[in-house]
Amino acid sequence: MRRTRREIFYALAILGFVGLVVAGTALYWYLMRPSQFRVAVVGHSGSEYTLIDAFSTALKDTGSAISIIPVSFESYQEAAMALQSGKVPLAVLRPDVVLPDNGMTVAILREEALIIAAPLARKISDIAGLAGKRLALVDMQDPDRDLMLRMLGRYEINESNLRLSRVSATQVASLVSARQIDAIAFLGTPVSSEAGALIRSFARAAGSEIHILPVDEAEAISLRMPVFTTMKIPAGAFGGRPKQPGEELTTIGVSYRLMAASKADRGPISELTAQLFRLRSRISNATATINNLKAPDPDSATSAALPVHPGSVDYLNREQLTFMDRWGDWLWLGLFAGGGVTSAMAWVGQFFARRKREAVDEVLEELSALLAKARTCSNSEELEKVTLALDELVRQSIRFTRRGLTNTRTMSALMLAIDSTRAAISDRRRSIQ
Repeated sequence: MRRTRREIFYALAILGFVGLVVAGTALYWYLMRPSQFRVAVVGHSGSEYTLIDAFSTALKDTGSAISIIPVSFESYQEAAMALQSGKVPLAVLRPDVVLPDNGMTVAILREEALIIAAPLARKISDIAGLAGKRLALVDMQDPDRDLMLRMLGRYEINESNLRLSRVSATQVASLVSARQIDAIAFLGTPVSSEAGALIRSFARAAGSEIHILPVDEAEAISLRMPVFTTMKIPAGAFGGRPKQPGEELTTIGVSYRLMAASKADRGPISELTAQLFRLRSRISNATATINNLKAPDPDSATSAALPVHPGSVDYLNREQLTFMDRWGDWLWLGLFAGGGVTSAMAWVGQFFARRKREAVDEVLEELSALLAKARTCSNSEELEKVTLALDELVRQSIRFTRRGLTNTRTMSALMLAIDSTRAAISDRRRSIQ
């Protein structure tokens, strides 16, 4: 069945409206869809992997719209490369080992301080006193050793005037008793039980009091190399009798950070940061590492040497954006655009309606001309042409009526004009005959 122009226009208008509604609904669900992040983590069983895995489980258990999937890598370099290349939007990294160009801090998962201890009998009162001594690096890996050498370089101490050896925590007591080492150095959380146990074991093996060496230039080092942090070791952090250290001291440290790509959307990152801090008590059931979680300083977040992600800043400053805050401008633009489309469709409708009215008016004008011509025909041939022209106009009138282009008044005018023209033709034919 052939469709009329009006039916086609209405069908297109309805399809356009339905299309706008469907597009708007799809856009809403796209913007509000749950966010899933892949997080690059070094190793399969380390403290950071355990933390991220526990965080992932906590998000699932609480039905959060945010979900994460830990992805294991062999080294920090590989994890950083995955973040920088866009393979993952998040990664747990250690900035002093590698810092990707697009990495921005979301949260500081934990910090480890450089702790150096020596028996009082060795008469090592400060870092400079390590020159010419034997220093044992306890459970230190290559990045930890590099940290140690970079710090000692500030005191003009290097491997030419310092004997370094790598040992395990279980070897410390025997090596000290055998007087094969003069001091120990290790990385650890100052208030952790592991650090306290190692210091107390070292003190017992030394058979005398020990001294925790401060890094007096810690602040200068961290300013010059922002990948390191200045840390305070509180008095009595390691316990013992007498307590160690006897007073608060300063040292340098390294941080393990959850970092996001700079292009990551600030809204989901803000929600992720919020969930990480809200669920820390639930995560602590799986790993105590979460107790060391620390937020970047919100007062210096925008000017920090290690930049903080805007989404994390939003949470820290309690400025998390609502749906309308994030998409309100686009929503209003969409409404304005929809109004423009509606106006354009209305104009098109009026344009076609005007053309239709003009077409009917043309038929009426032609009927009026035929009526006048019928009265002046001089022979039967001219009258036959007028009759054929009238028949064509009648067919046009029928088509317009079927398409709904005429109303009652227009139909009355057409019928009157057609009847009048036919009557004139009949009268003129009788006169000619």
